[in-house]
Amino acid sequence: MTVYIGMDVHCKKTVYVVQENSGQVIAQGSVPTSVQGFRSVLDRLGTPGTRKVGLESGPQAKWVSGVLSELGMRPVVIDAREVRAKARRINQKSDSRDAFEICDGIRRGIYTSIVYVPEPVIERLRQLLSRRRHFVRLCTSQVNAAKYLLRAVGLSAEAASLKSDAAWQRLMKRPAVGSLRTYLAMHRDLWLVAQEKVSALEGESTGALKPFQQTAELLQTVPGVGLITSASYIAVLGTPGRFADSSRVVSYIGLAVSTYSSREKERYGHITKRGSGELRMLLCEAAHHAANSRHPLNPYFRRTAARHGYKKAVVAVAQRLARILFQMWRKGQAFDVRQLNVVAESALRARRVYWRVRQPNEERIKA
Repeated sequence: MTVYIGMDVHCKKTVYVVQENSGQVIAQGSVPTSVQGFRSVLDRLGTPGTRKVGLESGPQAKWVSGVLSELGMRPVVIDAREVRAKARRINQKSDSRDAFEICDGIRRGIYTSIVYVPEPVIERLRQLLSRRRHFVRLCTSQVNAAKYLLRAVGLSAEAASLKSDAAWQRLMKRPAVGSLRTYLAMHRDLWLVAQEKVSALEGESTGALKPFQQTAELLQTVPGVGLITSASYIAVLGTPGRFADSSRVVSYIGLAVSTYSSREKERYGHITKRGSGELRMLLCEAAHHAANSRHPLNPYFRRTAARHGYKKAVVAVAQRLARILFQMWRKGQAFDVRQLNVVAESALRARRVYWRVRQPNEERIKA
């Protein structure tokens, strides 16, 4: 017999509802959010059979799903937005009602946005990359804080080169810094600590990437894609078998264009921005390389930029990169420019221009 359990998990307390196949509620209550608390739910049931547990996505969803798996249950993590959208009474929210909605929903099979719970090796890689991003932001914030101070003495350009400890020391030795030297030393100390953590995490990430070393090297054959981008792509997707085709990957990352099509109306808007914002940022960063005329994706970039501008061209190339990386990973093939619809050509193109920006000493056009 299959028993369905819906859980509304919070930091200290978890509310649960249990149903049979017929939909009859056989148990409900609350337990502490701990291993002992979840084990007590099983002890109260005492009935053998399959126990399918549903819970919303959230900060504790991964940990709770791991605990429930170890206890012999079948956890299903559901997108919290879908749970709220499919609730019977959207404006009447309570923990017990949410637990019942989740339990009844997994029993009836109405939920489609099931959150992927990664394997331990993928989860470890995600955590390392997340902590690295945190300390990189901390380094950047210290450089920006130094720029803010240096603007007051006309030295804001000096902060552009604060990428090493030697650059910080050269800056603080300048006589023009004056009384700001003490504050700059504080920002330098924080920058040094954060930079050490970034280096340590990069070394640890290399070790965590060893199970996927071959895939990472394969993805890095794409021009503009480095170690961090390939590692983040692997960490976010987990496995290519989760997706039917590359269009699903684009939607999962949030690079798909939002659409509205009803009757005779058909409109296209901005990208959806669902999924991992960090991976979108890295793919867009790699797409900037396509602005170089020697990049094999430059024809696509150039054509889109001429029609819609530079920013939309970057997003369009990022979409194409997401598709290319997925196909390379799925097929186990390195980047092959012959698979692109491009032709190698070296040509100098010139065109006549009829307008230019007026120089400061030139006269305006007379009417």
